[in-house]
Amino acid sequence: MDHETLDRLRQTHPAWRILLADHAPLVLSFLNLAFIQPNRRAILAPELTAHLDAYLDQLRETYPDRYPRSARVYLEDWAAPDRAYLRKYYPKSGSEAEFDLTPATEKAIEWLKALAPQPFVGTESRLLTLLQLLRDLAAGAQDDPTARVRELTRRRDEIEREIERVREGRTGPLDSTQVKERYAQIADTARRLLADFRQVEENFRMLDGEMRERIATSTRPKGALLEEIFGETDHIHRSDQGKSFSAFWEFLMSPSRQDELRERLRAVHALEAIRELPREDFVRNIPPMLLDAGEKVHGTVAQLVEQLRRFVDDHAHLENRRILDLVHEIEAHAVALKGIAPTVTDFATVDGLAPELILPMCRSIYRPPNNPVLDGAPIEEGTAELNLVALFKQASVDEKRLRAHIADLLKNRSQVTLADIAQAYPPEQGIAEVVTYLRIAAHEGAPVDDDITETIVLPAADSRPERQVRIPRVIFTR
Repeated sequence: MDHETLDRLRQTHPAWRILLADHAPLVLSFLNLAFIQPNRRAILAPELTAHLDAYLDQLRETYPDRYPRSARVYLEDWAAPDRAYLRKYYPKSGSEAEFDLTPATEKAIEWLKALAPQPFVGTESRLLTLLQLLRDLAAGAQDDPTARVRELTRRRDEIEREIERVREGRTGPLDSTQVKERYAQIADTARRLLADFRQVEENFRMLDGEMRERIATSTRPKGALLEEIFGETDHIHRSDQGKSFSAFWEFLMSPSRQDELRERLRAVHALEAIRELPREDFVRNIPPMLLDAGEKVHGTVAQLVEQLRRFVDDHAHLENRRILDLVHEIEAHAVALKGIAPTVTDFATVDGLAPELILPMCRSIYRPPNNPVLDGAPIEEGTAELNLVALFKQASVDEKRLRAHIADLLKNRSQVTLADIAQAYPPEQGIAEVVTYLRIAAHEGAPVDDDITETIVLPAADSRPERQVRIPRVIFTR
């Protein structure tokens, strides 16, 4: 941290810039209220504008002339590239823009929170955590199997001695101070983990942007460029950050680990020392918060694959070399000018979303209308034999009832599979109910694990025998 580094950070880093802003109390207090406290990952622009309008009205009662601009102007200013307090983007579905915190803004808010005096600072639990990490690192990184076995044996003997002391009553449970200290460390670690996800997502977006620029400016042949890009994608998954996130996501998607996490939280909050603390829902809601944060990062990683797919599709359909060269030239100029803002107010105007072309020679030739000639012959009454039994046997599947089944099982669990639902509520209408469940999963964006196959039993009904259907594992979450 030399003078030049600090001076460069003061001029360029958004976290430092927001602390020096004239209206920093407004920005930091509102963004903490809107994003950090409820742990919102993204908020629609109309909702955030209405929230800021109400917050400004409240502040203007105390500071009448301090914040004169409207909420929409403030949000647009905070999301500008030269400030980057917020990130404004348009999601794949929906026409409304969304806002999300940038990692720099979250770091500034967390740093300011750390300035407040702490009534209780736990040191014992941190020292024990440090020693445990050192033990795991020293033992797990050993190449010599004998050394690892020796360390595991020592830990086994220590656990056996601890069991013996507990049986003899020579050691008791943690006291109230130790319980509160460790609970505070759990909450602090969880907050830091959720804050780190915004930085992880930002890092993946930077990789995505670099890949898009490489595609836009590259003049290499299609095969060579694709080989380089797919190699870069493999490098992302093999990187330390990619491996760490993959391990986290695998842990989060494991039903057994999820059940263990919820059971541990339930046992902790049943302790007498924890019930004495002011109720805080943050630690209780850690599992769904982690799922939400992980899905955001997982979606950003999926955009990398989507970009590759679009690149392949575009090159498969664009055979005109001249048009392709012009598109590459425009994209290269756009990348070169991305940091140069227009100096004039009316930079460009668009009258319509697409040009309207009228080609007279493409109009169809006039054809006179073909007027039907009605015959006045008498109509003879005929007979027909129709079997209407199948028509009256038609039955529709009540989708609301199936959604109620899913919601009922999710009351006490964070996720259930389609096989669990079929076991609890056997599909009385056969394969039609299974197809409806799959349609609900597709509409809700439920994850599907193609590597695991589950069997669903369709009970016998009327003249239909019992059947079994094998499908990939479909997971419904809250």
